[in-house]
Amino acid sequence: MLREGFEAIIDAIMPLRARSARMKERGVEDIPLEPTEHELLGVQITTLMDYRNSAVQDLVRALKYDRSRYAAKIAADLLADYLREEIASTRTFSTKQIVLIPIPLHATRRRERGFNQIELVLESLPPEFKDGTLATIAKGALERTRATNPQTKLSRKERIENVVGAFSVADPYKTKNKHVFLIDDVTTTGATLLNAGKPLKAAGANVSLIALAHA
Repeated sequence: MLREGFEAIIDAIMPLRARSARMKERGVEDIPLEPTEHELLGVQITTLMDYRNSAVQDLVRALKYDRSRYAAKIAADLLADYLREEIASTRTFSTKQIVLIPIPLHATRRRERGFNQIELVLESLPPEFKDGTLATIAKGALERTRATNPQTKLSRKERIENVVGAFSVADPYKTKNKHVFLIDDVTTTGATLLNAGKPLKAAGANVSLIALAHA
C-alpha cells in the first residue's frame, strides 16, 4: 500500500509530457505480452502484462492519466493479439456472439476524469473487433451504480468488500446468451472484475475476465 501511495504521488507531479515522450519512443514489440491466469474465489482472471515492468507502467499511466491515444493504440494492438486466439478458441465450442465490455466508471468519476481509459482502448481495436466479424463492443451494457472508494487505499479484504453490489446490467439484450469479455486496465486482487462479472452472469452471459496488467 505504501508503494501504491508513492506511485500515486509520482503520477500527480510527473509532467505529462515525460510519460508521453517515453511512450512515443516505444512500439508494440517493446511491451512484453505475458498472459497469466489468476484465481479469486473460484473465478479465473487473465492478465496480459506485468505492471512491475517499467514500459508497462508508462503504458498504463499514459493511458489513464494522460488520455494518450498513442498508448490506447498500443494497448489495443496487444489486446487484439490475445483476443484473436481466445475468440477462435471460444468459437470452437460455442456459436454465441462475442461481446467486449469495458469496466464502467461511476457517473461522478466519469465527469471528473472526462473519459474511460478502457473505452479508449476498445475504440482503438481493429475493425473486426467492432463490426461483428470477430466481436462487437457494448459500452453501455454494464453500469456502475454505486460510487466506491479508490481500491489502491484498501487492504485485500476491503477491496473485495468495496465493490460488492457496485455493478448492474443496464441492457440485458446486449449480453443475454452471449459470450462477454469483460476488460479492465489494472487489477491487483481481481475484486472489481469479479464483482462486475456477477450481474452479467446472472443476466445469462458467459463471461471471461481480462485486465491489461497485474499490479
